[in-house]
Amino acid sequence: ESSGYQRRVRDNKISIFATQKLRLNRKKVFKGHMVAGYACQCNFSPDNSYLISGDADGRCFIWDWKTTKVYKRFKAHDGVCIGCVWLPHETSKIVTCGWDGKIKLWD
Repeated sequence: ESSGYQRRVRDNKISIFATQKLRLNRKKVFKGHMVAGYACQCNFSPDNSYLISGDADGRCFIWDWKTTKVYKRFKAHDGVCIGCVWLPHETSKIVTCGWDGKIKLWD
């Protein structure tokens, strides 16, 4: 279950905090992407099974929520991939946006 909120810090990881007591969940740290200096968006999949984020190198990362391991990564943009989100009614599709001025739909 992904009850909590995510916080990005300067050491290139996403940390998860419990919302009831604002306590860091040390078992839920998602690494592998490069975001230092950028406010790259991260989001949960509609079923809360995955976490997604862009990075400074234009890649899109998908992590498995349970294991915190990278499930998939791919080159999404020529430059920073600043935002990404799953479509809520077509959950096999992802939308990304980047500093290259493009918005892309991925299936």
